[in-house]
Amino acid sequence: MTFDFPAFLVVASALAGAIWLADALLFAPRRRRAGSVKEPLLVEYARAFFPVIFAVLILRSFLVEPFRIPSNSMMPTLLTGDFILVNKFDYGLRLPVLNRKVMAIGEPQRGDVVVFKFPLDPKTDYIKRMVGLPGDVIDYHNKTIFINGKPMEQMPGSSYAGEGSGSEMTGANERLEDLAGVTHSILTRANAPNLPFGCQILSAGPVTVPPGHYFVMGDNRDNSNDSRCWGFVPNANLVGRAFAIWMHWDTQRNGLPIVFSRLGNGIH
Repeated sequence: MTFDFPAFLVVASALAGAIWLADALLFAPRRRRAGSVKEPLLVEYARAFFPVIFAVLILRSFLVEPFRIPSNSMMPTLLTGDFILVNKFDYGLRLPVLNRKVMAIGEPQRGDVVVFKFPLDPKTDYIKRMVGLPGDVIDYHNKTIFINGKPMEQMPGSSYAGEGSGSEMTGANERLEDLAGVTHSILTRANAPNLPFGCQILSAGPVTVPPGHYFVMGDNRDNSNDSRCWGFVPNANLVGRAFAIWMHWDTQRNGLPIVFSRLGNGIH
């Protein structure tokens, strides 16, 4: 069973707030009239914890939420063990738990690194790069993305040297991709098939991104379960835009599991 932390915050803040309010309106006046100033222990805890829980709820629901990267699908941009911060304000304010947008502020831009609810299992969070916007025609062959018939240029790089949990990618080709003005690194393997195993969305040719949906891909192009495998991401599934790494912890590394050089890095 997956622990629903947003739901817990909503219930906990509502319960603590209700206890505090009920005591302030109904029971505290009676105690004062009786000459007693001592609060029940439950009320003390509710009064102490409500502001903290409510502040965490607001911060996490509307502004910034932390996530941990569990896989290599976004290498070399993000590594397994990166702890990241996600801006939840950029794509509009959404109600916690219901995930219903209540205020439109902005829309995803091509090249954004986005966190979203996996369309086939909304309880699971995924992170990928935004490639196709509504109305775009997307194709992928010869390890190259084509958007509306135009190839996204790649500049030759070097052989990738992976470490820790990413050591399996040692020897992959690291290239610099220009995704319609957003430049970032990707990994490919020359001997890998054009599409990852089991990914058939683009096997018959280009696809058009429907209204209100997006096409996303991992930067580790031959090792990513993304839109090439299961299709489009609905706007309602968007969580936010990843913007910074605040910690890296990988116990598979030789020596210290923490990589200080990654702390505070921006995500592009």
